[in-house]
Amino acid sequence: MKPKVAVFSFTGCEGCSLAILECENELLDLLAHIEFVNFREAMTEKSDDYDIAFMDGSLSTPHDVEKAKEIRSHAKLVVAIGACAHTGGVNAMKNRRGPLDQIMREVYGDKASYFQVLPAMPVGAAIQVDFAIPGCPISTAEFLEITKDLLQGKPPKLPNYPVCVECKRKGNVCLYDQGRDCMGVVARAGCDAICPSFGDPCEACRSFVDNPNTDAHREVLQEHGLTVEQVMHRYTHYNAYDPETDRRLE
Repeated sequence: MKPKVAVFSFTGCEGCSLAILECENELLDLLAHIEFVNFREAMTEKSDDYDIAFMDGSLSTPHDVEKAKEIRSHAKLVVAIGACAHTGGVNAMKNRRGPLDQIMREVYGDKASYFQVLPAMPVGAAIQVDFAIPGCPISTAEFLEITKDLLQGKPPKLPNYPVCVECKRKGNVCLYDQGRDCMGVVARAGCDAICPSFGDPCEACRSFVDNPNTDAHREVLQEHGLTVEQVMHRYTHYNAYDPETDRRLE
């Protein structure tokens, strides 16, 4: 029998769920090997009988946390897809703005007490995640490759070198040499340097390589008259979640 697959979305734009549908012809080939049984963006039927759960979006309410735990209890494998599920994503920027009750008043005014919220957190802060596919949104090619590995029982792998490597391969002029800043020195590759290739700085939506060379990044900043403080907005755009201060699940 084909493995049963469910796709769930939490706090986010659901762009990573849509990216799965954008596999188009390849998705038809994939359906020869799996069966979707729960997928809000693609079907009305729902089932709690599934083997693999893909989860996108960050967790930002007590209900999100309880639902994530329920999904974990059903699934043999849980895969976080996209920056929000992987690192907390842009949603976690609110965690750095000040006390949560203050933020709630700013957003909802005198109706703030109507809502139960938590600091935005990645899925892995609440449950065990077996693998994460990074990116904002995820790469459809990487999704297909990783899903194939999972179905074959192979441990999936992610690139463990910085985006700068992909930029050099493509012959891009370094953004630092254009008087700008970029996270490509420490950010995890695998996106084909899509942002720098179109003139936008990397903001590490795929998070960071293992043991990032922060000393090298600091040297690059110094060479171009920049400080770490001046580029912290790039560090925290997708990676603001801090497990030491934000993991308040009770």
